[in-house]
Amino acid sequence: MPRQNNYAFIDSQNLNLSIRALGWKLNFKRFRVYLKEKYNVEKAFIFIGYVFSNTQLYTALQHYGYICVFKPTLELPDGTTKGNVDAELVLHTMIQYDEFNKALLVSGDGDFFCLAQYLLEQNKLLKVLVPNQDRYSGLLKRLSTPENNIFDFVSTLRHKLEYK
Repeated sequence: MPRQNNYAFIDSQNLNLSIRALGWKLNFKRFRVYLKEKYNVEKAFIFIGYVFSNTQLYTALQHYGYICVFKPTLELPDGTTKGNVDAELVLHTMIQYDEFNKALLVSGDGDFFCLAQYLLEQNKLLKVLVPNQDRYSGLLKRLSTPENNIFDFVSTLRHKLEYK
C-alpha cells in the first residue's frame, strides 16, 4: 500500500473538554497510535494553549509523536486560562496544505466549518473526527451527506482510548 501521508490537526481543548464531559479521560499515547493505524496519519499537529506548569504534559505529547503548536494564554480575572487555538489550527493547516494528501480535523467546533468545507471541496479532507457525537456544531453537520461520510467519533472509542 502506498504511503498516504495524511496529517491530523487537533483542537486539544475541544477534544479534551468534550471527552471529559463524557466522564472519561483520553489516553493521548493510544490516540496517536490509533491515528496512525486507522487514518495513516504521518504528522499529528496538536494545538494547545501554553501554560508553564504543563511542561511535563507537552514533553509527553511530543514523546508520543505529536507536534505541539502552542498558543500564548491569558489568565482571566476569574482565574481561568484562555488560549483559543482556532486561528493557529486554520493557519497551520494552510501552511502545510501542499505537504499532505488528506487532512484529518479533530474537533467538533463550528469555527472550523469554513476550513472543513474548503478541504472537502479540494478533495483534501479525510474526515472530521468529532470528540462527542452527541454535542458538536450544527454548522459542521451541514457538510455531511450520505455520499461523503466525513464524520467519525472519538466518543465511540472509549474501550480503545480511555486513560486508565
